[in-house]
Amino acid sequence: MRARALSRRGFLGVAGGTAAAAVAGGAIGLRSAGREETGGLLVSKAELPEPYQVPLPVPEAARPVSTAGGVDRYEIVQRAGDLEILPGLRTRVWGYDGQFPGPTFIGRSGRGMLLTVRNELPVPTATHLHGGVTPPGSDGYPTDIVVPKGWRQPSAHSGHAGMRMAPGAWRISERAKEYDYPMDQQAATLWYHDHRMDFSAPQVWRGLAGFFLVRDDEEQRLPLPAGERDIPLMICDRAFDEDGSFRYPSLDASLKGEPGVEDDYMEGVMGDVTLVNGAPWPELEVDAVHYRFRLLNASNARRYRLALRPGGPLIQVGSDTGLLAGPVSLDTVTLAPAERAEVVIDFSRWKPGTEVRLVNTLADGRMGDVMRFRVARRARDASRVPSRLAEVQPLDRARVAASRTFDFRLTRSGGSQAWTVNGHRFATDRVLATPKLGTVERWRFTSDFHHPVHLHLAHFQVVARGGRAPEAHERGWKDTVDVRPYETVDVLARFHGYRGRYMFHCHNLEHEDMAMMANFRVV
Repeated sequence: MRARALSRRGFLGVAGGTAAAAVAGGAIGLRSAGREETGGLLVSKAELPEPYQVPLPVPEAARPVSTAGGVDRYEIVQRAGDLEILPGLRTRVWGYDGQFPGPTFIGRSGRGMLLTVRNELPVPTATHLHGGVTPPGSDGYPTDIVVPKGWRQPSAHSGHAGMRMAPGAWRISERAKEYDYPMDQQAATLWYHDHRMDFSAPQVWRGLAGFFLVRDDEEQRLPLPAGERDIPLMICDRAFDEDGSFRYPSLDASLKGEPGVEDDYMEGVMGDVTLVNGAPWPELEVDAVHYRFRLLNASNARRYRLALRPGGPLIQVGSDTGLLAGPVSLDTVTLAPAERAEVVIDFSRWKPGTEVRLVNTLADGRMGDVMRFRVARRARDASRVPSRLAEVQPLDRARVAASRTFDFRLTRSGGSQAWTVNGHRFATDRVLATPKLGTVERWRFTSDFHHPVHLHLAHFQVVARGGRAPEAHERGWKDTVDVRPYETVDVLARFHGYRGRYMFHCHNLEHEDMAMMANFRVV
């Protein structure tokens, strides 16, 4: 039986209804035998392939249209494309250049980039460079949208679902927008994705995401694996209808009217197919040498705890926004939505012919599989993992300019309930913090269940989790942190780059669309 449709307005105005019962019953952050669920499972109707039947695709690198004047200029088109994701079926995606994932952009630290995004989709978009240090006008704020030809902004988008839209909140670009990325940041694995108000979750689900790599001299002097042995892996989950189209429980499948999802999926949407670079449970043939993998959790709500089978270390060398100071050997790597980790795997520890699986130990059955590596042959390998990777200077706690606390939780008040930050639903004109440019602040995040908290513009260092020092792999630079149920996480955030309005929010995309966002203004 189809789930009863409950709009976001209905969700925010119901007391004691299905969403509240789900929270009380533990559907959010449910823990059982080492497994964790953080949303509703959407089951495919299409016949699904057995794992490891398709090769791993690697997104092509974007090519600049001009490199004159010391600035790299790119153009990309958001448009629909029909791709074969499940064997024998076609899936309509909304992609950058019609691809899923989109092309990989490669920026150079200190060399500016200008990206023109043209929108040929039937709905507005807003492109956010996740982890980017960008001017506020190029940050992809959710009401800074690019509208298609002939679009008329519905009046329903002027202030609904308990969220307040200030007069003049919408900044509209007709058909195209140029984004300015100065690249004043270190080497890192970033990504870009849609950030449209109310509809980020379904539009990312349909394919609006891709990698953005930043390189610098320090990284390129390291003897880490490079070239064809440096591979980005976008890991996400999706569900499919009988005809191969994406399944998603939107209240309005056109994404032009009422936002929100069916009530069974208010805690976040999880699919039953694992995609890596847009392919279901793929296989990669590797030489018996070192490989560098740039792991990204691009799921809306699913968390991953990645491990190798039949065992073996994952050597982490990088975090969200830069290299670690030194490598960390891990049995597992846990990624909440939007988190990244760069790892090196040494396949020389296995004989040619060995099959090595990358698995998710937070899931059972088919969703416990991610992809498989098949060790094909011996080969020469000049790469290695040095003991020192980068200069990661710990931020000085004694020089903290301010300390602030932000509480992410389901708030009930006056017969209603909502996903909130410090008890507030999102408002375009409400500012919860005003850090000064060039300062460091201590921000404490608290939560009642899993919330991956993402800061725009500001990179930070985790200094405490539950009152204890973070583990070694969390001591690098980050822009997203997994705040677990009933946990306190302290970070030191550096406000570098630009003055203006930015935001922070939960990166469970369904929570984000349902008002769990807040503004800060750098002054």
